Amino acid sequence: MSNSIIIPDWPAPANIRALSTTRQGGVSQSPFDSFNLGGHVSDERHSVDQNRAQLTIQAQLPEPPRWLNQVHGHHVINSQDWQLDIKADAIFSHQKEHVCTIMTADCLPILLCNQQGDTVAAIHAGWRSLAAGIIEQTIRFFQCDPHSIMAWLGPAIGPKQFEVGHDVYDIFCSHFPQAAQAFEATDGSHYLCDIYHLAKQRLIEHGVTAIYGGDLCTVSDKQRFFSYRRDGKTGRMASMIWIQ
Repeated sequence: MSNSIIIPDWPAPANIRALSTTRQGGVSQSPFDSFNLGGHVSDERHSVDQNRAQLTIQAQLPEPPRWLNQVHGHHVINSQDWQLDIKADAIFSHQKEHVCTIMTADCLPILLCNQQGDTVAAIHAGWRSLAAGIIEQTIRFFQCDPHSIMAWLGPAIGPKQFEVGHDVYDIFCSHFPQAAQAFEATDGSHYLCDIYHLAKQRLIEHGVTAIYGGDLCTVSDKQRFFSYRRDGKTGRMASMIWIQ
């Protein structure tokens, strides 16, 4: 497929489709150049609409993506309950051809499916959502042994780029001491945070051990990815999954 689409490298069942977009191949002008899919970032609306229409055709989506109004919380919705502008940070589905979708520009996109191929989910896992339990909340909706669930971690801010303060460190480590392994102190009050490591810990803690991806840094790869941390005013990529 084109350079505007990344296909997860994972052993998903044959009836599962998943992808993550890059910033390449769209029509938006700088600083949203060029494949911006976010309608909330002050890009021209007609450009966003054109990019979204192009995505639906190019990726052969069975329907337009079910976009969420993401609020960095831990609310998970069923795709059957989806409606325009619904506030949530994860969406799951047992239904065929419901395109579960989240947007990111540094936060971690997580796609889930099970070996049976009858349940999928897309998670917007920024640090606030991770700390609030978004992964645990989503896994609850899989009606199967967690060991039959697999996860793909998409493009996100890398461990050498995500500097945080004591507040973030304390939020994670006060409830989950092992989280300290995901932080590297840079001085007396700052740490480098590995959001991929934090997500893997939560997944493994709740029985999901088949984990893939986790090696694409949005901040350091300006050619391929939007990054809010790097650029401030910028576009959004999308990660999506559905049952064919």
